[in-house]
Amino acid sequence: MPHKMTLTGSATGPLREYDRYVAFDMREKGSPSAPKGLKKSTFISYTVFVAKKAFNKTGLTKKSIMHEKILVQGEPTLDIPIDECPGEIGIICFQITVLPNKNDKEANESNDKKEAKQEVAATKQEEKQAPISQPVATEEKKEAETVQPEAKEMPVQEPNTAPQQKQLPTQPKGTQDVVSFDEIIVPEAFLKTRPNPVKTEKVIEFVKRTGHLDEPLTIEKDSKILKDGYRRYIVAKTVKMDKVPVVYEYQK
Repeated sequence: MPHKMTLTGSATGPLREYDRYVAFDMREKGSPSAPKGLKKSTFISYTVFVAKKAFNKTGLTKKSIMHEKILVQGEPTLDIPIDECPGEIGIICFQITVLPNKNDKEANESNDKKEAKQEVAATKQEEKQAPISQPVATEEKKEAETVQPEAKEMPVQEPNTAPQQKQLPTQPKGTQDVVSFDEIIVPEAFLKTRPNPVKTEKVIEFVKRTGHLDEPLTIEKDSKILKDGYRRYIVAKTVKMDKVPVVYEYQK
């Protein structure tokens, strides 16, 4: 059975249409660490073949496919004529997904911040209006004065809880810190493995739905070497995360 492959990136050439399928070219960079004694690969070109029905479901067009970042899952093929397959490797696509744009993600985050500010402003207005009461008798005023300090203490707690609710959706449970993605060092043992593409796609869908990883990465405190969570590292790289949540495993 042919080996399944996963590609990410944008089309490097125009979309070509045939009777029942469409084709386009993609390119990926080779591994940064080749086995000792062998030359490092530069770029590998692929020609992707997608059924028209599956392609139309993505909403991609001849123009947008050159700019959108996509994820392709499929298997290599040798049964396509050479004139239809200019890439070094032909890929029969089983699944194609449009990955979220970084600008769209930043826009969503800014909208969330605006909504949070509006909620805080609304609670402050309610707090200002709460102490206002109608004129009452002298005895009723004394009772009101004893009650007012409790009413004044309540609004002090609400602004403190608002920032905590705002932080929860931005990072998974158990996160100890948030570090720059570029600081994390991946051991060669991880680079030689290839995570299950189906499970990887599920994590990508989770990030698209929530805006954060499902679990933090595990790294060493001082060296920033990755100890666990290589699949989530791949997902963070795919969706171009600038910062990632982590937990620390201290060096012995």
